[in-house]
Amino acid sequence: MSCKQFQTLVSVLLFLYIVDSEAQLQTGFYRSSCGIAEFIVKQEVRNGFFKDNGIAAGLVRLHFHDCFVRGCDGSVLIDSTASNKAEKDSPANNPSLRGFEVIDNAKARIEAFCKGVVSCADILAFAARDSIEITGGFGYDVPSGRKDGRVSLDTEASQNLPPPSFNVNQLTQAFANKGLTQEEMVTLSGAHTLGRSHCTSFSNRLYSFSTNTSQDPSLDAFYASQLRQQCPRGTGPNPVVPMDSFSPAQTDVGYYRGVLSNRGLFTSDQTLLTSPITQAQVFQNAQNPFLWANKFAAAMVNMGKIGVLTGNSGEIRANCRVINS
Repeated sequence: MSCKQFQTLVSVLLFLYIVDSEAQLQTGFYRSSCGIAEFIVKQEVRNGFFKDNGIAAGLVRLHFHDCFVRGCDGSVLIDSTASNKAEKDSPANNPSLRGFEVIDNAKARIEAFCKGVVSCADILAFAARDSIEITGGFGYDVPSGRKDGRVSLDTEASQNLPPPSFNVNQLTQAFANKGLTQEEMVTLSGAHTLGRSHCTSFSNRLYSFSTNTSQDPSLDAFYASQLRQQCPRGTGPNPVVPMDSFSPAQTDVGYYRGVLSNRGLFTSDQTLLTSPITQAQVFQNAQNPFLWANKFAAAMVNMGKIGVLTGNSGEIRANCRVINS
């Protein structure tokens, strides 16, 4: 078999796997078995948000990091044990992931009403949707029926999650590996309109970009100056800064306007302007908030179908942090 034939076979198998997974998820899956589930999740997201509005960004990111490692199976929620270091403790996730307590609270309440019915993976998918909605984005129906995975390995997080240093070609390939298009990659990058980042994720753009220049020349000079004040070289604790300098607490197109102003915080943000196709999509999204919000909702639904476990695969965890014994 030639290399090209092998690549074609892999693509076909990936497509069939995704289609099969999609066919087994249903909107309103818990309507008869636990109709209160989505309402409880929405309440717990709201409770968490009113205590700390940054929790919304954390929950959206949790869902993304879950789906890109082993599929949307709730494996990112599993705690490490003495014999296994889990995804959440990978350098790609720790200490930046947050929102676990919202999932725990929702799960505990749901278990009290409908024991052993609603998966942690679905709770996380619902919570991400509710987080987008509470911060001004469009709500959307979440197809559900996912089962929870029983494996969580820290090494797989680093292998599957695109780092902030990726260029546009690497990002496109990373998303294609999960069955997502380049346009969906650009659309989902808009999630960076919410939340914050630790300085270590982008400090190389300020102090050690290349052998020829310390600062990334694609970074707006005034913005870079602000970032250096917020992230001094050699800082002890790892400070955080908003991902979107325009509207960091709103699900809106501020992210794309920032990228167009050379204020993309990560290399993986600013790189969207290096391709004519992705640059045009960034411009379109920045100019059409309604269009982007619709595309973003649709892309979140598609992302939520990656590699799901359904039917007899997986389990319904009693505690989202621990696999069933």
